[in-house]
Amino acid sequence: MPTPTNPSEIAREAFRLLASRRLPPSPENYRALYHEIAGTPAGAAAPFPERELKALLSALPKEKPAQERLLKRFEQAFKGKTWDELKRGLGEFFAQLGKEQDLPWSELFGDFLRQWESKQAGLTVARKREAVERVLAGAAGNSELLFTRLQGLVRSWSLNAPMAEEIPLVEDDKAVTATAAPSAKPSTADLAAAAKAQQTSAQAAELSAELSEIFAYTLEVLVPSQLHDEPELVADAKALAHKIRTATSRAAMDGLQASIKRFAFRLEILAEDRVELRAGLLNLLQLLIENVGELVVEDRWLAGQIEIVRDIVAGPLSIRSIGDAENRLKEVIFKQGQLKHSLNEARESLKQMLAGFVDHLAEFADSTSDYHDKIEICADRISNAEDISELEDVLAEVIRETQIIQLNAQRSRDELRNAKQSVEDAEKRIGELQAELDKASTLVRHDQLTGVLNRRGLEEAFEKETARAQRRQSTLCVALLDIDNFKKLNDSLGHDAGDAALIHLTTVIRETMRPQDTVARFGGEEFIILLPDTPLEDAQTALVRLQRELTRRIFLHNNNRQLITFSAGLTDLRAGDTQASVSKRADEAMFAAKQAGKNRVLLG
Repeated sequence: MPTPTNPSEIAREAFRLLASRRLPPSPENYRALYHEIAGTPAGAAAPFPERELKALLSALPKEKPAQERLLKRFEQAFKGKTWDELKRGLGEFFAQLGKEQDLPWSELFGDFLRQWESKQAGLTVARKREAVERVLAGAAGNSELLFTRLQGLVRSWSLNAPMAEEIPLVEDDKAVTATAAPSAKPSTADLAAAAKAQQTSAQAAELSAELSEIFAYTLEVLVPSQLHDEPELVADAKALAHKIRTATSRAAMDGLQASIKRFAFRLEILAEDRVELRAGLLNLLQLLIENVGELVVEDRWLAGQIEIVRDIVAGPLSIRSIGDAENRLKEVIFKQGQLKHSLNEARESLKQMLAGFVDHLAEFADSTSDYHDKIEICADRISNAEDISELEDVLAEVIRETQIIQLNAQRSRDELRNAKQSVEDAEKRIGELQAELDKASTLVRHDQLTGVLNRRGLEEAFEKETARAQRRQSTLCVALLDIDNFKKLNDSLGHDAGDAALIHLTTVIRETMRPQDTVARFGGEEFIILLPDTPLEDAQTALVRLQRELTRRIFLHNNNRQLITFSAGLTDLRAGDTQASVSKRADEAMFAAKQAGKNRVLLG
């Protein structure tokens, strides 16, 4: 039988042999029979995988020159459909990679640090920094080139050191940077001059212009800002700042050391006096607080205010805590003023009723006394009467006086009943006002359930933080949080569980966020957090950290573990913003976080 030469005939014969020899129809068996029929060696190379290699090529990085060279080798291999070109490219790539790894970077960095800290003629720290930046910019993406250039820079610094000159206190823009090329061999006189110049340079370099300016700025601006009531110290601080700026040598600075030490000693004494003054004022305030309740009969009226001030005195003082207490006191005092006015009116009305009652009693007593006098007269007339006709007039007078006293008694009884009812009504009203007054004494801007700020407290906090951010030209971020699946939690476990979940969330917020961050209950399961002096990216990171902490601290209700998460919208304060516009923007971002799958923080 002739040997088939047509590929289709070879394939057909291969399938026939697979069936006749009862071999599994695997690619290896088919390939072996195909080569057997065609008369080609069985170890021939497999077809070139052009499609797979092109897919690999598209996924490889193209950032470094070595990577680009490898990709060119790949392209040439595709065109020629040969493995040899690809093998050579891979070999060169790994050889270059090994060469880069063998570069002595540790030794170079050691030399670099030593030369950076050394003193070289005409080379300040700023000039060195510029040179390093130029090297880094010129060798971007090529580690071998970076090593070579950085090595050359370090060598130029080391060659420049022996010929050092005095480094000026303020860098001269016209100074010429020393060349990196090695100089000619110096003479003995040059070496002596260089050594002397190097010694002078080392002494002058100890006085850094930047540090001197920072020190002078501290004395001229920062220190006087804390000494408003000490004009003499302010003048001394500014004088020292001027002397530091004008000092151009080590000797001049040595002469200032004694003045600086004396000034520091005076500041230390002033600080100790202020600490004692603060402690004395706090003790005085504590005594006033303790005696207010004893001096005022209605001490319950002042219970809320006293408690607030007591908390302030007991804890560390800050502008934020004092401002918060001031706002609380203003609101409580205003409410108490209204209630106390009503209470005074009710008491005045009661006094008037009691005075009228006393007047009626006196009038009734007078009329009763007159009645007794007239009855006594009538009794004398009856005992002296000689004719029965005289008794008729006396009896008529007795009846008339008795009717008068009866009418007076009836009128007094009605008035007493009315007075009694009025007194009962007044006592009831006084009790109601007293209860309202006691409640107002503990009135605050906080939510009763969670203890965080309510909407009124949020308004005041937002106004305060907005004003502070505008004054300091700093950022203010506003986050709106909403508990995920809160309705489902309420329906399945009850409202008590929902309330406990809100308390759990606010507890985690207050323990995780910073002390200067403000949290308020916006309504229902929504909360707002104000983050002052915080960039938007940092605020987002803080909220994500809060989400992780809330997930870590599992909420337990009746021994049932419940995972609580929240979605949040975050935005920052912008020009022309109001609380309503910022809250709306944060709410829209929060809604988008809900739509994106919940338990997310999105920017608005």
